[in-house]
Amino acid sequence: MEHAIQRAKVLVEALPYIRDLWGRRVVVKYGGHAMVDPELKRLFARQIVLFQHIGIQVVVVHGGGPQITSMLDMMGIETRFVEGKRVTDAKTMDVVEMVLAGGINKEIVHLINAEGGRAVGLSGKDGRLIRARKLYSSRTHPDGTVTRDLDIGHVGEVEEIDPSVIDAVEKAGYVAVIAPSGVGSDGLTYNINADTVASGIAARLKVEKLVILTDEAGVLDADGRLISSLTTSEIPALVKRGVVTGGMIPKLECCVEALEAGVVKAHIVDGRVPYSIMLELFTDSGIGTQVVKG
Repeated sequence: MEHAIQRAKVLVEALPYIRDLWGRRVVVKYGGHAMVDPELKRLFARQIVLFQHIGIQVVVVHGGGPQITSMLDMMGIETRFVEGKRVTDAKTMDVVEMVLAGGINKEIVHLINAEGGRAVGLSGKDGRLIRARKLYSSRTHPDGTVTRDLDIGHVGEVEEIDPSVIDAVEKAGYVAVIAPSGVGSDGLTYNINADTVASGIAARLKVEKLVILTDEAGVLDADGRLISSLTTSEIPALVKRGVVTGGMIPKLECCVEALEAGVVKAHIVDGRVPYSIMLELFTDSGIGTQVVKG
């Protein structure tokens, strides 16, 4: 009986959050271990289906870096990185597109549909959803000098997003599942960082929430404790003091860009935790770091 009462309390606690999000949009960047572990993949799909059934419209943007590297290794194609960015020639881009749009994207769609939802897979090329701009990189050498404007191939950044494709998919009752690629004015396909695409789509749609799933508990303070809530004005000091480092910096930059464009809240959440999105959005305490403008 006590267990049943506790479950009822959880539902009651979730009610005001569900009510506030009803009829609104949420963008979820799906990546990390949650895309690899079979049980976490199933639970992710169930959460998306739940949101769909209670009137919360979710747009899923997914990554796939480790899967791309694995496929390149299997095909004997060397993987090279410059300052964390994959050097992507035409042959590598073919593999990237095959893995992202042809493999991972369709698997996510299948998982959502299998759990009783309705999903459609898209890439940034579909309906000119994402117009890309070629992204150049820079390299810092051991002597401190910097080489700028390095050509790393078919790597891009978001130039413009046309939301009409997403609107049409949602109007028909489907969840849009988006692979992070786009087309440049030169007609070439470009691979784009999934966090950047998620942030760009969230900003263009001015959604209620942007949720970034990662393999970390969230943003941690100098003592390694979770910072449950953070304002955009606090972020530069954390970076300057070395509290926030590595891959968390660009994730927070994506959050800031989305918030500056009108997104209400951004959340960085540990995707390794079962039901992580629900725990973050539907409970009083949450489990990750929420970022708000201020």
